[in-house]
Amino acid sequence: MRKTLLSTAVLSLFAGALAADDASMQAEIDALMQKVQKLEQQQKRTNKKLSQVNAQSANDNVKFGLDFRNAVDVIDYRNNDADTYATNPSLLTSRLYLTMGAAPTEGLTFQGKLAVYSTWGSHLYVTDPALKDWAASSKASDTVMRIKEAYFVYSDELGGQPVSVSVGRRPSTNGFLANYRENETDPGSPLAHITNMEVNGAMVRLDWSRFLDGAYTKFVCGRAHSGEMQDVYGDVSGARMPYALSGGDVNTTLEDTSVDFFVMPGNAYDDGQYQVMYQWAHIFNTKGMKLDGNIPKAASGSADLFSVGLKVSGIGEEISDFLDETTLFVSGAYTHYDAKNGYTLLGSADGGSRSGSSVWAGIIIPDMLTDSGRLGFEYNHGSKYWTPMNWAEDTAIGSKLAVRGNAYEAYWNFDLFGVKYLPSQIRYTYVQHDYTPNINCAGWVAPVKTDITATDLRLAVTYRY
Repeated sequence: MRKTLLSTAVLSLFAGALAADDASMQAEIDALMQKVQKLEQQQKRTNKKLSQVNAQSANDNVKFGLDFRNAVDVIDYRNNDADTYATNPSLLTSRLYLTMGAAPTEGLTFQGKLAVYSTWGSHLYVTDPALKDWAASSKASDTVMRIKEAYFVYSDELGGQPVSVSVGRRPSTNGFLANYRENETDPGSPLAHITNMEVNGAMVRLDWSRFLDGAYTKFVCGRAHSGEMQDVYGDVSGARMPYALSGGDVNTTLEDTSVDFFVMPGNAYDDGQYQVMYQWAHIFNTKGMKLDGNIPKAASGSADLFSVGLKVSGIGEEISDFLDETTLFVSGAYTHYDAKNGYTLLGSADGGSRSGSSVWAGIIIPDMLTDSGRLGFEYNHGSKYWTPMNWAEDTAIGSKLAVRGNAYEAYWNFDLFGVKYLPSQIRYTYVQHDYTPNINCAGWVAPVKTDITATDLRLAVTYRY
């Protein structure tokens, strides 16, 4: 009996001890769980803050690039009819591009380019009336920094159709095929054969690449010139009517209306070796002359410009390294100016029209001297009334693509000291004008027969990073 009582007491004590251990252990587990929960909360806060930091440092920030070019141009003009000439043995220029890019979220990007393009020893601010917004950053002038490009692109799908929209100051210079002579890897948006201007506009891009390799079409609307309706304080002194025209109608004397445009560039096919691009551009209220009073720069009608270009990157299929690295291109273009009744364009009859055409061909081959150097040779021919809108073309003697006659050009693109961040160029351009040179907007000037030659030898060194 005593043994039984003793055993019961021992078991009770042992059970009590176990119960006490379980309670202590549970308390420790609970404490650990609380610590784990706190650590998890701290980890969440840390991850959130880290994501914010990553977004600011790697995704949301604007990334910058530099393109700094210094050049010397040796220029010579000869008017063989008048036996006169003009020369400049050393046009010294510096051009700085500050490029920007951002992609804060999927499908949305921003691109920008600030530019200073000055002649050495220039005035602080050039007021040449012929220098317009459409070429302000593409012609060497003063030391003012201007916006050359600034636009955003949003891309999505609508019912399975890839669509992109964009608004801003467009990448509308040095487009398709012109990038080779400019020693730039990527071309701008339009076909340089008919349009090379700095403009603002809105764009919709439809991608057709699911049907044809690389195919797409862009629809671009914009304004190339602001008329008198855009005057800061209105057209009547003291009237206090900013950005509006008294009477709400066109000034009957000057008729300086805004010039708007619709452009439709596109890629018909691009498999990486063969690329075909096309473009149609329609210009509203293009500048000509009002016959009643011979008023120049009046809104005189419309213009249509067409171009189709073919580029072949690599000749044949792995025949040789030289042919693989060779690029050929050819482009054809046509312009048609149609005047309103009572007006003339390019010397047309009252309400008449003028048409012109042009061809452009080129070849770019390895220089066989350096690792990445290229030699380029180009030829252009334009007819009497050939009038593209290339006034932002970066050629000191005026657009060679707009020549009404023949133009020949050779250039050597190479990396100075073999450093890829120092792309350099030696370029020689020879232009024979058979008719009045088309170097700026002058639809009120009738082209006449002439014999003018212009040459430009350019040596340029660029820091690009």
